[in-house]
Amino acid sequence: MTIGTNGNKISDATVRRLSKYYRSLKYAYDRGMRTISSQELADMNGLTAAQVRKDLSFFGAFGRRGLGYYVADLQRNIARILGINKTWNVALVGAGNIGRALIDYDQFRQQGFLIKLVLDNDPNKVGNIYHGIEVKDFANADEEIRKNKIRVAIIAVPSQFAQGVVDKMVESKVRAFLNFAPITVQVPDGVFVRNENMAIELEALSFALTNRREPRRTIGQ
Repeated sequence: MTIGTNGNKISDATVRRLSKYYRSLKYAYDRGMRTISSQELADMNGLTAAQVRKDLSFFGAFGRRGLGYYVADLQRNIARILGINKTWNVALVGAGNIGRALIDYDQFRQQGFLIKLVLDNDPNKVGNIYHGIEVKDFANADEEIRKNKIRVAIIAVPSQFAQGVVDKMVESKVRAFLNFAPITVQVPDGVFVRNENMAIELEALSFALTNRREPRRTIGQ
């Protein structure tokens, strides 16, 4: 949990909503909106205006009474808060199907996350070039991480290898991980990890469909 400019603790849920506001503001700007109200921003994200104002108040005063927010200014401020107004050098570990798809994911580059290094321990993959990046041997991870000034790592390896990969990269001073392996990895204090398990998200959708309530029908319908 982080601290806002007013000294209050910022929850993960607030940070996730900020990311949604950022994308909503881009959508609004691209469609010609130059100002936006907290209610309009809330409607775009299925929230209340009070929640939007509370989230933004952790980081300062951005709106104008009776006018709302300037879309470009608010988007720029949220980018600064999220740290996406700068670039981050990223290492991807695992050049399999998921890894190669992530290399081609343009939004990483658009948001300033630059995949500078791809690592794998498969001799059939080491030396291959994907999207202009040569796959390096994971055995040389420490040297490659230092050379490429890596700050963030994406983990796309089978579950049985994920924890060992993260442990090795923590030793190499990587302090932030996006984990696509289907296991929750453990990290020490001061290291940050997001576990993205697509199977769990699909299971949540399956649960919703399985347990949905059909609308009650009255006689004569």
